[in-house]
Formats: sequence, structure tokens, C-alpha cells
Amino acid sequence: MSSAKRTGTRAPGAHAADGHDLIRVHGARENNLKDVSVEIPKRRLTVFTGVSGSGKSSLVFNTIAAESQRLINETYSAFVQGFMPTLARPEVDVLDCLTTAIIVDQQRMGADPRSTVGTATDVNAMLRILFSRLGEPHIGPPSAYSFNTASVRASGAITVERGNKKAVKATFRRTGGMCTNCEGRGTVSDIDLTQLYDDTKSLAEGAFTIPGWKSDSQWTVQVYAQSGFVDPDKPIREYTERQLRDFLYGDPVKVKVNGVNLTYEGLIPKIQKSFLSKDKEAMQPHIRAFVERAVTFTTCPECDGTRLSEGARSSRIRKTSIADACAMEIRDLAQWVRELDEPSVAPLLTALRDTLDSFVEIGLGYLSLDRPAGTLSGGEAQRVKMIRHLGSSLTDTTYVFDEPTVGLHPHDIQRMNDLLLRLRDKGNTVLVVEHKPEAIAIADHVVDLGPGAGTEGGAVCFEGTVEELRAADTVTGRHLDDRASLKETVREATGALEIRGARTHNLQDVDVDVPLGVLCVVTGVAGSGKSSLVHGSLPAGADVVSVDQSPIKGSRRSNPATYTGLLEPIRKAFAKANGVKPALFSANSEGACPTCNGAGVVYTDLAMMAGVATPCEDCEGKRFQPAVLEYRFGGRDISEVLAMSVARAEEFFGAGEARLPAAHRILGRLADVGLGYLTLGQPLTTLSGGERQRLKLATHMGDKGGVYVLDEPTSGLHLADVEQLLGLLDRLVDAGKSVVVVEHHQAVMAHADWIIDLGPGAGHDGGRVVFEGTPADLVAGRSTLTGQHLAAYVGA
Repeated sequence: MSSAKRTGTRAPGAHAADGHDLIRVHGARENNLKDVSVEIPKRRLTVFTGVSGSGKSSLVFNTIAAESQRLINETYSAFVQGFMPTLARPEVDVLDCLTTAIIVDQQRMGADPRSTVGTATDVNAMLRILFSRLGEPHIGPPSAYSFNTASVRASGAITVERGNKKAVKATFRRTGGMCTNCEGRGTVSDIDLTQLYDDTKSLAEGAFTIPGWKSDSQWTVQVYAQSGFVDPDKPIREYTERQLRDFLYGDPVKVKVNGVNLTYEGLIPKIQKSFLSKDKEAMQPHIRAFVERAVTFTTCPECDGTRLSEGARSSRIRKTSIADACAMEIRDLAQWVRELDEPSVAPLLTALRDTLDSFVEIGLGYLSLDRPAGTLSGGEAQRVKMIRHLGSSLTDTTYVFDEPTVGLHPHDIQRMNDLLLRLRDKGNTVLVVEHKPEAIAIADHVVDLGPGAGTEGGAVCFEGTVEELRAADTVTGRHLDDRASLKETVREATGALEIRGARTHNLQDVDVDVPLGVLCVVTGVAGSGKSSLVHGSLPAGADVVSVDQSPIKGSRRSNPATYTGLLEPIRKAFAKANGVKPALFSANSEGACPTCNGAGVVYTDLAMMAGVATPCEDCEGKRFQPAVLEYRFGGRDISEVLAMSVARAEEFFGAGEARLPAAHRILGRLADVGLGYLTLGQPLTTLSGGERQRLKLATHMGDKGGVYVLDEPTSGLHLADVEQLLGLLDRLVDAGKSVVVVEHHQAVMAHADWIIDLGPGAGHDGGRVVFEGTPADLVAGRSTLTGQHLAAYVGA
């Protein structure tokens, strides 16, 4: 390991405080790190590189940033710490000279239907104050303009428990801005009753078509059948008007079913509580498919999707309501605020202008404040989080970024680089996890981890400057100057998906034919309408398998075997070979070790201090009961199978007595996407962003469909991994599939058979097709921003 060079040597007699110019990490062992020692220069921009899964995030986020946050939390009193998340000390011997860490990660913003860009960035809060002071007619305080606040009225006697108890008559009133019809969501749900039951059958005949609702034993079904409100033997279509109303909309009431007191309520509110109140992405696939079939969301007719009450919409400043302001593109709203000149709210206008200008500066001027936060891409969410730090006067802090260029067109990457350099030039330490050569090029110092991924990574392969990295014999050094070349011949389309008059979001009546049987790349600057075209406008029933950027949900009990469905055929094979139940071979079911409940570790809660996890002494971390581990398949017990790598398991289940074609197919897909080094039982919480993206891709490769739509599959991938991804895309197309990729990576563009370029700008300046054709034609014409950058990339 070569050490980082000091950026300045102490002169004789220099102050002792000036000597702390390096962050020193010694003996880091988080996740796959192997006793890593590294010295990082302060007040410089350091980029951490390496293949996906090499340990970059483990070092930067799970060690340096985590310890900084833990130490800050320890400065608060024990009482305050009791209300804060408890953080364990990272596995590291020495961490010296840390500064306050500000983490700007790629975690998607919450998918709460009431969370918008405006509420997530505090801009809405400032606008509400502005309208409560200047709006005409005046309707009330800031809460009167909030779609998250309902109007409340109450009156009656209250008892004041002070001295002599005394009943006092009191009235209470709060004016909120929430639309009463949609409750601030902007949309109302309509449930298709034909997806809930077959009205030609009775409840006793199994009328319900809801997943998991079986007539013979399911308690929920028995509540309806034995409630006394309906006849269980009569077809639903023959119910009287009253019976149908009780069946669909009945209020909650206690009923006795088989001697047990249970609650009966109408089918519609039951479905709303059981399914619609949950995050759709967290549902099992068959449940999610049912919800998508049964429930349609339409714009609220009363508020027209603005989420606000009539009173809030009626109050205006210069003929503009708060709903109008939130619907504007942020760059237009910034101009509107700039034109307001009111001394009484001057400080508020200044703060509002600065925040809106930060949106524009960071390349998000095309967004609107009413855009749901859950619809932002990972890159957009990360840039939104950056906004509150751009104007900060803090210095000597450590900013930690997780691939800040993800989701950015090459044209936008330079702007992001300028922002990172500006943060550094203010005297801050900037740590960036990155794969893009354009972002690595601006580094003052580079730390390259590897040499491989997973157990083959976790070591520092190189430290030094970018020029030294180019000459270094590491995976990153060898691939840093790689440039994909344009294809000499491209495939011919076998057909086309026709999109006509697309107007989703900012699309402007787009007509385009998406070719089939080829690799088609849809590109354009961020906000130009790519996702709106591909995800929002493809014709229904087009046999499409969509792999978007939504994150994988999973706890430490989830692993690649459970997520991909691989564990199911393995459990059944173990059960069949040993003549027992499949549930015994699940650490989340009957086979779990009773001491640790299948977690493999025992947690000790220490209140306001970090809890301690110790390996379970009974199962020794294997998660299963000893009796279960006596059952074998192919000479291995279930814990030994889960400890195998994907590559080893593919070999194990591919031949011999353990041959299992169903498992082998899934393992083959995992190997195809470059995850051969993962162990089957590795918790999903320990996977990197790139590994999660590829795990998701491998899972969807098993879906039946002729058209694969991939949204930025290169996210989180190293330059070397991109080559493997291109090979996978080629294999999909050669197998007769059509592949449509939304992508900014020039290597993918150069490898395409056909390119659809949207633009020319973002927001209302985009939404049009500015080029259709082969990559060679795009480079030759150089008529668009994408064409210019691709030409520079391939050296044309």
C-alpha cells in the first residue's frame, strides 16, 4: 500500500493544530474490507474507485462517515440520544482526525403519496408563509395553504387538571389546506369490483378472486360468510341493494365466527386497509400484480390534482395561486419570485430566491414543486439533497457523495464536477464514490479498491493521483481510458412498437417507432422525457418486462436466494430427498433456530447506546435447528448450500446427484450479470448499489416477455463491468428479445443498433425527438448534444 502524500509539511515552529491534515484509517474490517489502512488528505477531493462490490461504500460510508456521525451523536445527552438512531462503532482499529460528515447518498426519497419536491426541500413551507402574508383574499395562517393539514373544528367542555379541577368550555378551530375529497393525495382510487370477486358465484362456492382469500379455511372469508349480513349460498349478483351495500361498504362491527369474536367491515374499506395503505414496491409480486389490476388512480375531480382546498386555491398573489406556483417549472417560479418586491417579507423572498436558484444551478430547474418525491430518479434525489448544502457557510466539513453523476447526461456531468470542486475550494474535504472517468479526472487523490468483488476485494490496490492511476496495473487503471467503438454493422429491426401522440409529463405530442429485435437506446439530457416516453407511453399489452430504478426492498433476513426465488426449488429438493416438509429448510419458518429465530445473531438492546449483535451460540450463526442440519441433499446440508458462491452453486446443481434444473437456471442468470462471487445467503443489506441493480436484472431475466425495458442498467457499474453488461444485452437480443435501454453511458450508446435522442433541453424545453437513427449517423451529424459528446467519446 502506498500512502497518501501530505499536502503540506509543517514548518519549524508551526502550530500543533496545523498538523492534522490527513484522515487516518487503520485496520478497517467492515463487510468485505481486509484490514484496510489508508490516509486521506483533508480539504481535497478524493475519489474512491473499484469494481462494484470491491468495498468502496464499506470504507467511505460504513466506516468513515458512520463513525463521524456516531461521534457527533455522542456529544448529546443520554436523554437526547434516546430519541436518535443508535449507531454501532465500525469494525476499525484507528480512525483519526475525522471532521463532521455530511452524507449525500442515492437513497430514493420516501414514496409517501403526500411527499413532493416542495415539501422535501422546505420550499413549500416558505411559499405557504409568503401566501399567508400577501395572498388575497387572506384565508388564514400558513397551515391554510398546506395540503398535509386538514381543517379541524371542535367545541365542548374540557377539564383542566390544575389545583381545583374545573370544567371549562372551549372551542378549537384550525384551518388547513387539504382537499377533503382526495385527502391531499391529488388522486382518488377506483376499485374494479370484477377483480375482487366473480358475481356469478356465492361466497360458499369461492366467489373471491383476491390473492390468499380461500373460501374453505381463510378467516377473512369466513367473517363475510358467517356475518349474517349476506347469504353465503346466494350468488353475489342476486344480493338485494341493502345486502350489496353492507357487503361492500358496511361499517366495522363485531361478529361471532366459530365462537370467536371478529370484526366485520365492508369489502371496499377492507381492501383499502389491507392493500392500498401499503407501499406497492414492498408487496410480493403476485399481490402487486393484483393491486395494479384491481385499482386505478385518477386525478381528483374536486381539486384537479392540486391536493388543495378551494379556499387555498382562491387566494392569489398577482393572479397566481399557490397551486399555480407549485405547478410551474422551478426556473419559471424563480423568475416569478424575483419580480415580487415587498419589503415586509424581504428576508423570506431572499431565502426563497436563493433556494430556487440552487435548483436551477444544479440542473433541476425543469422540475416542479408538486412533483411527487417518489417519482424522482436516484440521481435527481441525490441532487435535491445537495441543494441545502450549496449555499452553506460551513467549512472544514467532510462531504460524502455516492456516485453524484448517476442519471446525468455527459453534458450535465461538467456542471456536477464544478459543484464538487466549489465545495472543496471552500475548505471542505470531499469524498466521492465514482465510476465515471469524467468524474475521476477531477480528483486530487484517488483510492482504488479491489482487486475483485466480494471476498476477492476489500483491499487497497492503489493510492495516488489520476495520472499515476492511469499507469497503475489495476482494473480501474487499465480501463480508465477505454472507449467503446461504433459497430461496423447494426442489426435490422424485425418490427416496431408504435407510440403516437405521447403527452405524458413534458412530452409534446411525440410520434416515434421503437424498433423490435434490436438493441435500442433512448437518450437525452436529464429531464428531456426519456422515462416518460419509455415507461409512460409504451402501448398496453406490448409484452414488456420493465426493470426500473426502484430500489430492492429487503431486510438482513433477505438474501439472493430468497429474492430471486432460488430458495424455493432448493427447499423442495431437500424436502423430497429427506421425506420432510419444505418449511424446515427456511430460516424464517419452522426450521429456524429457536434461540436467534433464524437471524444467526442475538441482539442485545442497550437503550440509547448501540445494540450489540453476537453470533448465536446454539446454531453458531448457521440460522437453522441442529436437527435440520442433519438432512442432506447432494452430500450438503442447507447451511452449507447457502454459504456457497453463485459460481460454486451453479456447478453443484448442474450435474450429479444434486442436479436441479430449476435452481441451475436462476444461478445461470445471476452468473450472466456478473454476480458469480456472491454467496447465496449473503444479506441484501450488505450489497452495493451496483450489485442490487444487477440482482434485480437477473431476477427479471426469468420473466416471460418479448421486450425488455431497462432504466440505466449501468448505474453503480465499474468500467470493466459495463463490458460484461454489453455482452449480456447482446445475448438477449441474439436470443430473439427486443431490448430498449434508457441510458447516458456513451459505451452503451456506441454499442446500440438504433438511438432515439430526446431534447433539445429539459422540462418544457425538451419532450421532442431530436434524432432517430444509428449511432454512426448520430456521430456524423453532431446535430444534438448527445451526438457531440458521443463523437468526442469515440474520437470521431
